[in-house]
Amino acid sequence: MLPKTKADIVEATETVKTYARELGFDMVGITSAESFSKTEEVALERIREGLMDGLPWYHEARVKRGCRPKEILPGARSIIAVAMSYMTDDSKQDGDALRGRVGRYAWGQDYHKVMEHRLRVFVQGLSERLGQTIQAKIYVDTGPMLDRAVAERAGIGWYGKNTNVLTRSHGSWVFLGQVVTDLELEPDKPLKKTCGQCTLCIDQCPTGAIVAPYVIDNTKCISYLTIECRGPIPRHLRPLIGDWVFGCDICQDVCPVNRKAKPTREPAFQPGEHGFTALELLPLLEMTEAEFKEKFRTSPIKRAKRAGLLRNVCVALGNIGDPSAVPSLVSALHHDEPLVRGHAAWAFGRIGGPDAMDALEQALATESDEGVREELGLALDLSAER
Repeated sequence: MLPKTKADIVEATETVKTYARELGFDMVGITSAESFSKTEEVALERIREGLMDGLPWYHEARVKRGCRPKEILPGARSIIAVAMSYMTDDSKQDGDALRGRVGRYAWGQDYHKVMEHRLRVFVQGLSERLGQTIQAKIYVDTGPMLDRAVAERAGIGWYGKNTNVLTRSHGSWVFLGQVVTDLELEPDKPLKKTCGQCTLCIDQCPTGAIVAPYVIDNTKCISYLTIECRGPIPRHLRPLIGDWVFGCDICQDVCPVNRKAKPTREPAFQPGEHGFTALELLPLLEMTEAEFKEKFRTSPIKRAKRAGLLRNVCVALGNIGDPSAVPSLVSALHHDEPLVRGHAAWAFGRIGGPDAMDALEQALATESDEGVREELGLALDLSAER
């Protein structure tokens, strides 16, 4: 193949960007396939400090591979970074049903599937438009690629103090994807933007998970606790979770950059038939495994798994403190998963009252799991104080 001229590279770059936008990507930027040395250094330090504990898949080997694109794709020259907005209008909830909040990213269909399919179409179509077979690796938050580092270097956005990438047009309400490719393209420049003196995201995080600007303690983050955490939620953090049952948007909701964010154009990310802006809590406590899989089959919420979601429901009900939840919570005290039983006990302790006391005492009489028995005892003590 003849060496590419500057004009050829510029033309190919314009073709890439035009086609990406035609396919519905809201933003597209280009960066080189050179290593992300500084990102690798910082990420490894976060792991060694224990700030990524609880994410066994996020380990040193993964970080090193993700920061070295030419190891992912030998012969790589460029990385195409794309972003799709998932910003939709807040949905008004009518009625008196007890509800739990869901992170906005999960209001629609699972973005992994939507964007991965779109990127496969993009690579195939790009090969046809450029008249050459493209070597490419696609990532949508599913492989070692450190997507925010790519987006920042490709000029998509800049790092916010909550560690999200902030864009000028769509705020931080964006999903990120990457195509590592052997195409030689014209790289974009990083944006010269910062958060300035603003610390709203740090100040408003209820669990103090943003321990310093640009530094998250994963083990305190509500999104981690309600999605990735597979065990009990630490007791001292449960009251701080409020009514979030899947994810958390607080650090994004308070961000000034997000006040004028453009809405998504993607139908798959609209709530309604595709997803949930909030969840009615009491019916979830009666949901079978088959019903869970069917209800959330196209939703990111399935990632929490049924036991994890019911654990979160119990915490939310305990924080809401409505005694009308007691009859439904009784079934959770006898759930087949100790994880659910223990958090149901905690909810009873928070709600208090004679009905809660009776339910806790009856459960304690038959409970054999030591961890759940401890939760029951603590809940009885707390309930007695109310």
